[in-house]
Amino acid sequence: MEESPKTGMIVTAISLTAWNTICYFSTMKKSCFFFFLFMFLLLGSSHAFDIAGLQPLAPDGVFSTFSTESLPKNKFSAEFAVERSREVDFDRITIRGAYGISNNLEFIVSAPYVLHFEDSIDGFEDVAIGFKHRFYDEGKYGPSLAYLLTASLPVGRDELSTNGRVGAGIILSKRIGPFQGSFNLLYYRPGKGELQDEITFSSGIVFSATHNSEILAEFLAKKSHFTSEYDQLEARLGYRLRTTDSLFTTIGAGVDLKNRNPEYRLLLMITFTNAKDKKKIKRIIEEEE
Repeated sequence: MEESPKTGMIVTAISLTAWNTICYFSTMKKSCFFFFLFMFLLLGSSHAFDIAGLQPLAPDGVFSTFSTESLPKNKFSAEFAVERSREVDFDRITIRGAYGISNNLEFIVSAPYVLHFEDSIDGFEDVAIGFKHRFYDEGKYGPSLAYLLTASLPVGRDELSTNGRVGAGIILSKRIGPFQGSFNLLYYRPGKGELQDEITFSSGIVFSATHNSEILAEFLAKKSHFTSEYDQLEARLGYRLRTTDSLFTTIGAGVDLKNRNPEYRLLLMITFTNAKDKKKIKRIIEEEE
């Protein structure tokens, strides 16, 4: 019997709840981290193909959701990322880099390489570059604001390329105690005339569970280059561990809430940075007059 969309959403909700419970009872520490890492290595490929484009580097973002935070001047980060996708099956390996031009202006580059798409296609996607500029700092009540300008160089294999694209977006972030929330609205115009413009809305929350670990949650809604409707509604959950002063390891899983396409995806990111930890947990104290 074919599974109904409603049943799929119920299964998804139960799966996410179960994972959250496992993490909670492991006190959000290394037992949860290594359990998820084992599952990543054990399971086969994971999500339907979509253009990766420019994405944030840890810890200044969630998975695809940028925060307004950026590297300090003359500091850099490098990241190695792996995705396993189910329905259509393929793997994606991405090398990312970021450099702080100033304390509020960052240059980012991303080079994705796809393996086993449709069982036979391997090759690069278009290489994405971009600038993120925080133009308004966070206040006691108001959020910080940044904009993103990006372009993709048309160097990818035809089946994996949009023949380049340009894009822009707005980023909003706010920290309250151990929680930081970020919201992105991004627009992309492809180089191939027959493709649609892409619009992406994403929101993410980072919870500082301990001094060296964070719980990540993200929701993404995307109208891709291949349709005029929002064809991807995806929820993601993950865990980030600061293994050394300069090394972050992030693991996560995503499931589609609309068509189960991707059915699910698994993510693994290892990030090196020479920037000192600048994040501080802020406490909101209500004073009685």
